[in-house]
Amino acid sequence: MIGILLFGVFAIFLFFGLPVGFSLGIACLAGCNYGEYPLSVMAQRFFTAVDSFPLMAIPLFMLAGALMSHGGITKRIIDFALCFVGHIKGGLGMVVAITGIIMGGISGSGVADAAAIGAIMVPEMSKRNYDRPFSGALCACCGSIGLIIPPSIAIIIYACTANVSIGDLFMAAYAPGIAIGIGFLIYCYIIAKVKNYPSGERVAKGETWKRFKDAIWALMMPIIIIVGIRGGIFTATEGGAVISVYGLLVGMFIYKEIKIKDLPAILLEAAESTATIGTIICATTLFSWLLTSEQIPAKITTWLIGLTDSKYVLLFLINILLLITGMFIDSGPAIMLLAPILCPVAQSLGVSLVQFGLVMVINLTIGLLTPPVGTAMYVGSNVSGVPIKDISKALLPFICIMFAVLMLVTYVPAFTSWAY
Repeated sequence: MIGILLFGVFAIFLFFGLPVGFSLGIACLAGCNYGEYPLSVMAQRFFTAVDSFPLMAIPLFMLAGALMSHGGITKRIIDFALCFVGHIKGGLGMVVAITGIIMGGISGSGVADAAAIGAIMVPEMSKRNYDRPFSGALCACCGSIGLIIPPSIAIIIYACTANVSIGDLFMAAYAPGIAIGIGFLIYCYIIAKVKNYPSGERVAKGETWKRFKDAIWALMMPIIIIVGIRGGIFTATEGGAVISVYGLLVGMFIYKEIKIKDLPAILLEAAESTATIGTIICATTLFSWLLTSEQIPAKITTWLIGLTDSKYVLLFLINILLLITGMFIDSGPAIMLLAPILCPVAQSLGVSLVQFGLVMVINLTIGLLTPPVGTAMYVGSNVSGVPIKDISKALLPFICIMFAVLMLVTYVPAFTSWAY
């Protein structure tokens, strides 16, 4: 009964527009009262939730993303990508895909990347007669890759929730993230051929070298993260600190686009984002604890396993559940709500928690692009000025590409396990 109460109260307040963290908190308060748990449990669980060294990576990568956004890094990555594919049919669209892959390895935020890429690229694509629905959908999808390619905030949240190595998840996530990006590149080329989108001018070799030198500092950021974590030089949390300091130095002293007076606004932006996620982490930790105390995850595991004897059918059903969840709840709270319930199911099927973590993250990334709560979809609609119904149609081919990669991750463990 307490499980129905928790989910029911949460759904009601979420329906009326209350922020996710507060909706979860009120649901937990109702659950504690009904279950006769002392209210001191709420304070204890809230403190325990954020008293975690791995979770320190979240504010640090949030700060790195804010520094990147204000430091002129996006523009330099785009200029550099134009050197390689700008002259190809549909090359401008390919630039968006390449930029999404690179930026995903820096900021870790799909929505922030979608906004940053879209603000620059949609006007440029419109000048070259690209359809606005296609442009907005492409920017939304390529930005959303930031939720998959490390240092992804969603991956960090899952790792802390499921007690899995952040480093292993980071390394395993590159294959599906890059595979989705390559799928987008191929689709851009095909659609450009069909709709006769123009090609740009080939960049001279001298200009290519100049842009490379200008972008090298930006391109080094994901390399530092990969080499540092893979080489055991620093943990993912320490990597957040390293990349934040690096982003500050590059933005202030090399690109010179961050001034001392800009720092309070940048720090406030990172703090606000962290506070939002922190509130959700506290509430979902208590929510999960209440569910576990009532043995609800174990009951759901038994029920799901009893539905079918086929491992493959059960994995498909879990994917459908996650896809539907992603349509209504953002990735962070969805992971913290469902990981404690579904991870035991995955383990009972012989699926590694690293592989299952990527299944969850990719499903919820698709949720960023689907109504009614698809935040990246709304960003793509805003930057392109295209109604939701039009951009939703344009998103379908991209979602199909992501779903194909999702099936690979789900049913071919070697696709990700080779990396860790």
